[in-house]
Amino acid sequence: MPKPKELKITNDAKGNRAMHPACVKAATRILAMLQELGNLVLLAARLWMAKIFWQSGMVKIEDWGNTLYLFKEEYHVPLLPPSLAALFATSFELACPVLLVLGLGARLATLPMLAMVAVIQFTYDSNMEHFYWAMLLATLLCFGPGKLSLAHFIRAKLLKYKS
Repeated sequence: MPKPKELKITNDAKGNRAMHPACVKAATRILAMLQELGNLVLLAARLWMAKIFWQSGMVKIEDWGNTLYLFKEEYHVPLLPPSLAALFATSFELACPVLLVLGLGARLATLPMLAMVAVIQFTYDSNMEHFYWAMLLATLLCFGPGKLSLAHFIRAKLLKYKS
């Protein structure tokens, strides 16, 4: 049985330590796979947050009278009259998830969702789950929707068209 080839750290022409080309190639492949996995994670985060907010918006429009009552008596949204707060919350809960699922304007869509999470957490229901929501939304805000999105598709087509 042949002896396996040892991977050695060598010095380059300037005397700096250099990795073996096979190690560099393996590390490059691993990083590429992690990048693709990251796109799946961003898609999962978009879909998860969209589902949570969409369902909440659907509950609100099923019984608008009850929604108005809750905003007047239970949900004490600062700075807004209850009827306007109910309208804004419901509108954002139905519009922003669509943008997240499509991956179009996803960063913009996360802003009102983050604001709503903060209002819920600090005025109505202090719950650890809201911090997880905020982290997922902040991740989408910072990194965007990823390659598995309409925005990425449109950007790629526009760049191809301009070239």
